[in-house]
Amino acid sequence: MTLKMAKSLGIPTVLERPNAHTRFAYAVVQQECKRLGLTLPRSHEHAYKTNVLKREEEEFSLAYRLLCPSDFVMKTFLEKGFEQEKLLRHQYGYDEQIYYPCDRYSEDQDGITMLFVGGCAPRKGLHYALEAWLKSKASRTGNFYIAGSFVPGYAEKLKSMLIHPSVKVLGHRKDVPDLMRKSDILILPTIEEGSALVTYEARGSGCVLLVSEAAGAMCKHMENALVHSVGDVEMLTRHINMLHDDRSLLKRLREASLSTSSELTWTAAGIKLLQLYEGVIARKTKE
Repeated sequence: MTLKMAKSLGIPTVLERPNAHTRFAYAVVQQECKRLGLTLPRSHEHAYKTNVLKREEEEFSLAYRLLCPSDFVMKTFLEKGFEQEKLLRHQYGYDEQIYYPCDRYSEDQDGITMLFVGGCAPRKGLHYALEAWLKSKASRTGNFYIAGSFVPGYAEKLKSMLIHPSVKVLGHRKDVPDLMRKSDILILPTIEEGSALVTYEARGSGCVLLVSEAAGAMCKHMENALVHSVGDVEMLTRHINMLHDDRSLLKRLREASLSTSSELTWTAAGIKLLQLYEGVIARKTKE
C-alpha cells in the first residue's frame, strides 16, 4: 500500500476525504433507509460494506493529514477521535465558464422556482424537501423541479408527494446550468455530505442555497443562504415561506451570494490546495 510505504519512509501523505467519516455515513444512511422502509442496492456507494470500511479506516490512520472539504466533514472525524492537527480544510469549486447567472430575477414574479439536483436517494433528503415544499405557501403558486435519477423503491415511497401539480420530476438532465439560471432556490436537505459540488455551481448560477447543515455548503445562514438542521421539516418549511413571502430577502441573499462567488471557483480552490500542500511539507520538514 502506497500510504504504508510512504509512512515508513517518512514521506508526508495527504488523503482527500470527499465525504464524512465512512463509519458515520454508513450509520446515518442506514438509519434513514430503515426509517423509510428502503434497502439500498448492494452496489450503492452508501450501502454498508465491511471490507470498504476496514480499508478506509486503515487509510485514515496511515495518512499524515486528511483533507476535509467542509466543517461538517471535520466534525465527523473529530467525533471519531481524530486530532485537530491531522485535519486540513480545503474546498471544492465550480467552472465559472459554465455556471453563471442571468438577469431574470424580478421581485414581482408570481411564484418561486425551487430546484433539486442530484441522486434521488434517502441520503440526499429529497423526502424532506418534498414534505416542506408541500407544507409551504410556495407550492400554491410556484414550481419544484427535481433533476436526478431515483434509487429503486424511493420514488414509489414518495409517490403521493411527487404527483402534486407543483412538483416536476425531470429525471437525469444535461442542462443543469440552464436549470439553475432559471431557478430561484437550490435545495439540498441532505443528511450526510462532503461539500456538495452542486451548491458551488448553484451559487455561481445565482440560486439562493436552502441547505441542511450537513450539506457542507460554503455559505452563511441569513447572510447569503438559509441553513436548517438535518431533518427539521418545520424549519425548512419556514425558510421556504420566508423566501416566498419576502422577495426582497430572496434578492438580498442572491446578491450577497453572487458577490463572493468568485471565491468558490476551481481556480480559487486550486490556490488554496497548493497553500495546504506547501504547509504540509514545511511542517513535516520541521519534525
